[in-house]
Amino acid sequence: MTYFAREEFFQKLREIERKWQDLWERDHVFEPEIDEKKPKFFLTVPYPYTSGPLHIGHARTYTIGDVHARYMRLKGYNVLFPMAFHITGTPIESVSFMIAHGDKEAIDLYKSYVRIYINDEKEVEKIVNSFTDPWNVMKFFSSVIIRDFKSVGFSIDWRRRFTTGDRVYNSFVRWQFTKLMEKGYITRGTHPVLYDILEDQVVGEDDIKGGDEIKPEIIEFTAVKFRGDGKVFVAATLRPETVFGVTNIWVNPNAEYVELDVNGERWIVSKEAEEKIRRQGWPAKTIKTLKGSDLINSFVETPDGRKVPVLPAEFVDPDQATGVVYSVPAHAPYDLIALMDLGLYGKIKPIKVISIEGYSDFPAEDAIRKHGVKSQKDVKQLDEATDEIYKEEFYRGVMAIGPFSGEKVSEVKQKVVSWLVERGYAFTFYEVKAEKRPVLSRAGGKVIAAVLRDQWFINYDAPGWKDLAWKALNSMEIIPQIYRRNFEEAFNWVKMRPCARKRGIGTRLPFDEEWIIESLSDSTIYMALYTVMHRIRSLGIEDMENDFWDYIFLGNGDPEKIAEKLGIRKEDVEGMRREFLYWYPVDMRHTAIAHISNHLTFFIFHHVAIFPEGLWPRKITLNDLVIREGEKMAKSKGNVIPLANIGRSYSADWFRLYVVSAADLKTVLDWREEEMRTVGGRLEKFFRMAEEIMRMEGGKGKEIMTKWFITRVNKAIKEVDKCYSSHMYREAVVRGFFDMMRDFETYMRYGGADSAVLRDMLNKWIRIISPVIPHTAEELWHMMGEKGYVSAARWPEAEEVDEDAELAFEMAESTVEDVNKIIRTLKAKPRKLYIYVAPEWKYDLASKLSKLKSPVNPKEAFDIAKDYMKMGEEARKLVEEFIKGQVIKFSKREYELKILSELKDMIKERTGVEEVHVVEAEKAEYDPKNRAKLAIPGRPALYIE
Repeated sequence: MTYFAREEFFQKLREIERKWQDLWERDHVFEPEIDEKKPKFFLTVPYPYTSGPLHIGHARTYTIGDVHARYMRLKGYNVLFPMAFHITGTPIESVSFMIAHGDKEAIDLYKSYVRIYINDEKEVEKIVNSFTDPWNVMKFFSSVIIRDFKSVGFSIDWRRRFTTGDRVYNSFVRWQFTKLMEKGYITRGTHPVLYDILEDQVVGEDDIKGGDEIKPEIIEFTAVKFRGDGKVFVAATLRPETVFGVTNIWVNPNAEYVELDVNGERWIVSKEAEEKIRRQGWPAKTIKTLKGSDLINSFVETPDGRKVPVLPAEFVDPDQATGVVYSVPAHAPYDLIALMDLGLYGKIKPIKVISIEGYSDFPAEDAIRKHGVKSQKDVKQLDEATDEIYKEEFYRGVMAIGPFSGEKVSEVKQKVVSWLVERGYAFTFYEVKAEKRPVLSRAGGKVIAAVLRDQWFINYDAPGWKDLAWKALNSMEIIPQIYRRNFEEAFNWVKMRPCARKRGIGTRLPFDEEWIIESLSDSTIYMALYTVMHRIRSLGIEDMENDFWDYIFLGNGDPEKIAEKLGIRKEDVEGMRREFLYWYPVDMRHTAIAHISNHLTFFIFHHVAIFPEGLWPRKITLNDLVIREGEKMAKSKGNVIPLANIGRSYSADWFRLYVVSAADLKTVLDWREEEMRTVGGRLEKFFRMAEEIMRMEGGKGKEIMTKWFITRVNKAIKEVDKCYSSHMYREAVVRGFFDMMRDFETYMRYGGADSAVLRDMLNKWIRIISPVIPHTAEELWHMMGEKGYVSAARWPEAEEVDEDAELAFEMAESTVEDVNKIIRTLKAKPRKLYIYVAPEWKYDLASKLSKLKSPVNPKEAFDIAKDYMKMGEEARKLVEEFIKGQVIKFSKREYELKILSELKDMIKERTGVEEVHVVEAEKAEYDPKNRAKLAIPGRPALYIE
């Protein structure tokens, strides 16, 4: 379905887009070579993962990157904007596994994906059946993504493309990891990792369903042992300092629990925790399975020697940590309200553990009253109460009982943990935290926290490395600036990260080939490969050794020996080194905010680890996500718009214009069909207006209106230039397209429509909006008879502007508003409007007063005006109003007189009066209400009858 006023325009636009896409490709318009006469600009966006079709959320990021690339070309830069494909890791392999094993849900999903591109059902079946081979998944989706990207007009140099499974890429990544190993940044040891139970291997964010959105991470609990009747109830907590206030243990009566033999102790944990216990290195043997209700009313002993009961609580999540929770009702709102719901509050007395100024002995009581908590069903209020108490106690609390009484809560946690561990009452337990649970791998396996031995890690906390990364971050631009803090937080927490697993697609570790480098670790400095990949492909070389990359990227080694080993010329090797040095570093990396905590952080770290400071990235720009009609896009909701559908349901330029103008970078873009329709109509209007201008001949523009129009266009050139360069793309479109359209309309309607002026200004307009709507701009550019491509043209020079003409027009519009305010108070329909423009002496005086600094000193103002006081009361009132700030903007008197005369038709049209008389106030022959004397610069006096 399309939303243009006329269907034929949509068809024409699609033809226009296909035509220019073909011509750009035919003439290699976006395939830059080294040009020492031009400054270079190297811009990258993330290479897409080829496990499925892309959607408009991805397209927002790529479109912004393309808009900036096109803008920089207009500014005279030699721009490299390349693309590749990410295939490593387990996602594609998981797709093949599910299809090969007859997973109906996966098969149906991938048939729906293929149908986006293929209409023949037999062909769809054949293609999906071929997906049992991971390489066929990659080949199909990489090919359609190229088609999709071309269809939206992305100005990509496709000669430089590669996949992360190519032999060249494997060689490149092995070199990178050899360098990291040499610097001591890779280590082997026993650490907690995200682990897929189904596939029995370590996973990263890329291997997890919705990994970027749900942000899975491992958090550390303290598991505390409560012994009783030969059993050990293992309760996990994030607040071990509250253990001295335990009044009871909670278990979920409806959940399953297990009794495990662990080193001779009989641990009680939830069924869901059983696998976690084993995967974290404990030799656990299952004795029996129990119902939660079977455990109720047991008694256990706390670490400080008190007997407490085991009680039921449905709020206990059996899949959270151990599924056993200890209760501290004085300081935990959930515990307190659960006791109340059981009717046990009072019989079981809270124990004060922490003192906070401004709270009672039992802060949880204060919090549930404040937040209006009535029962365990008030989850939102309970969460708010819990957050309040935990923060207050951590930052302002002081321990009130136990061996650490008198110490600050913020400083005592580790001391309490050590005290418990030394006495055999505690150990560390790891759990997965995410914004949505359960956390599942792309293969459908449950992801837990496991502790593995002999796992390979990148140690981002290695001595000196983080210092270099901070240095790079502090020297980089982060746009929008508000996201710098997100980087700082990521830098603070990033430490050990598993970098390899035993299966999946990818590059084998050069120093341990049983392991395959995981997909976030192998995608950190791949931008360097773009600079030389087209040359490598043309030379037909693939299995380069480390000395090749040492020379190309670091300048180390003998190019002659390297060339001899590869069977190529020394000049070829030296040429690749020159190409790399010409394009590097990355001038701008643009992506979505979801990548800050992983990819972008590693991008910075790995660059500073491998390259000298002069080759570190210069700028990162980011955009927020896309939702649709107020809701997150999700396959389950059926509200995802595939990138391929843009050309069918809309058009490339229509989409680009909307997606750039609908939200600024730091704002979530809420895709609204109604707004999309409006933008489509504006695009057609723009095209029709340009066609009309090209048909026009002759015409004599009105003097001041023509000056105003030329000024508006030339100011727009400067303002839009600043917007693009500052990454304020929405503002660039608002000023450079929507506001500009109104200016053209106004001039064409009321300004006399000088065809030569209009054509000249249209030429400039087409160029400044071409980064956003490149196909439409190319078509109009050639319709105007211009040579070459607008995509390769230069940004228009802004001519000198006439501020007085703009001020005069603003005065005219303000006058219309004033007239309409007066008309609304009248009973009869007005027929005549008299506009009295102030005499010349008032403009002289106002001009002198305007040079005073604000706030205006009254004595200075009256000193300046003394020679005008002979004009009597009018001079005094003008000075007083100026002091009050009433007379701020005004133009030349001749401009204000002329523009009001030139805009008589506009004034009639917008006010409904039949006659408009523009009168010089000092020559007013008709002034029945003596209004002329009230006229001041920038604000004429009015009389309506």
